[in-house]
Amino acid sequence: MIQDILEPGLRVVFCGINPGKSSAHTGYHFAHPGNRFWKVIHLAGFTERQLKPEEERQLLDTRCGITMLVERPTVQATEVKLHELRQGGRDLVKKIEDYQPTTLAILGKQAYEQAFSQRGAHWGKQSITIGATQVWVLPNPSGLNRAPLEKLVEAYRELDEALMVRGM
Repeated sequence: MIQDILEPGLRVVFCGINPGKSSAHTGYHFAHPGNRFWKVIHLAGFTERQLKPEEERQLLDTRCGITMLVERPTVQATEVKLHELRQGGRDLVKKIEDYQPTTLAILGKQAYEQAFSQRGAHWGKQSITIGATQVWVLPNPSGLNRAPLEKLVEAYRELDEALMVRGM
């Protein structure tokens, strides 16, 4: 089972949709070689170097964490059912209320809309908060997402820069 990378006082918690088979097999978040998460957060400024999935706990040193909406592993996130996303959204709210990071970054617009019963979400900062935690929606770094690396980095960098402006 994949463990959340969480502790109080984080500047951002990245929330994936669910683990892929590679992550389920290794026990590390974003473990598939085609997943661009580790490269994107490094290029966007969250880490000084590109971490490997097995170094995921070092994210806490940068005041970043990781969780997921649904714990059930699948080959593709599209296999996750609506009721699982809705329950995952409710569970995520409880988790975020407990830890109260500055920002929760949900990685995927459709997953966000389904988990939180929202419509017409846009990329970036959302109007809802969870307690004092801002909610952002960022593109999913999965290799299945056709967005070019530069666009992913740009979206994640916008969050990093917003946090810096707030002194985080």
